[in-house]
Amino acid sequence: MSTSSTVDRAFRAALYDTGDTALDTGASLLAADPAADAELSRRGEELVATAWRRGWQPADVVRVVRRELDDAHVRLVTALIRAQAPRDDTPRGPRWRAQLARLGEAGADPAPRGDRFSYATAVLELYRLLLRLPALEPLDGTAAPDPSDRRPESRMLGRIRALLAKAEATGFPEEAEALSAKAQELMARHSVDEALLAARAPSAEAPGACRIGVEPPYEQAKAVLLDAVAGANHCRAVWNEPLGFSTVVGFAPDLEAVELLYTSLLVQATTAMTGAEAAQRAGGRKRTKTFRQSFLAAYAHRVGTRLAAAAETQVSDDLLPVLASRAVAVTDRTDRLFPETTTTRLRGVSDAAGWEEGARAADDARVRTRPRLP
Repeated sequence: MSTSSTVDRAFRAALYDTGDTALDTGASLLAADPAADAELSRRGEELVATAWRRGWQPADVVRVVRRELDDAHVRLVTALIRAQAPRDDTPRGPRWRAQLARLGEAGADPAPRGDRFSYATAVLELYRLLLRLPALEPLDGTAAPDPSDRRPESRMLGRIRALLAKAEATGFPEEAEALSAKAQELMARHSVDEALLAARAPSAEAPGACRIGVEPPYEQAKAVLLDAVAGANHCRAVWNEPLGFSTVVGFAPDLEAVELLYTSLLVQATTAMTGAEAAQRAGGRKRTKTFRQSFLAAYAHRVGTRLAAAAETQVSDDLLPVLASRAVAVTDRTDRLFPETTTTRLRGVSDAAGWEEGARAADDARVRTRPRLP
């Protein structure tokens, strides 16, 4: 019997049936034929390539595998993506390459296989998931990089990352405030500098898009927070609740600013929420899921209000036409990607103490306006 025949039989038994018995049958066939391993890996790389054609990107696939399966499956899919990359003949942009680089850092060591039956079972579970991935809106991961690729951006964004990392790490609220405010000031300056460059020397750059994970628990409140951060940075966000991410549309430097600020605010919100819960418990009041949901909802609402107010004061009159033009381009790109969207209402926001504590935490994470550019 050929190795291809073994894999075909295992796939027929296990991939198109969701039952455990079918999975055991397929795994037994593969475990009994060590020579089939190479063909099994090749088929996995084909499934990865199919995911790319259906609009998925490396970070998206790893995120959904982590969400639906276990760490062993994450290591398996990371190895498949890295093995498939040299044979990927589609031109990829810098964001795609950065995702592959992060996979290399996170998954340099393959998972130990253990016994053959357990390994085959994990592979088939992974392939079941890959086979059922739905088509996604194609983003800009296949776009060739701009030859003028502006490297000064990286130095500024590196400074912003360092400031936000310090804000997240410090145990002193006042220091976290100052560091976060300085980071947002640099983000605003960076974004406006980009718009000024566009005004002086218009380029062919068009809005791009990226997907940012919005993970449970309390994903509704987190999606609201991400939407607020996106709006304040001249971007639009569309949440895909079933798959656990939001697609953010905007110009490249603004997209990176959104990723940085959202991640930092989420870390700071979680830290503040933990402290608020501890204080509530010390006062003899037991707080539960409704407290945390209300806390994060209030935090997202208040941060959004403050960011929107700050954004209105950061633009001089001579820059308005440029930003308006870019806003039209972002809206057009969003509408083409998502011709049909719906709105949703936050659920589970019923704890007054949680709301008050969340609003207070958002005030502590205040964002000051940048000084006007000369």
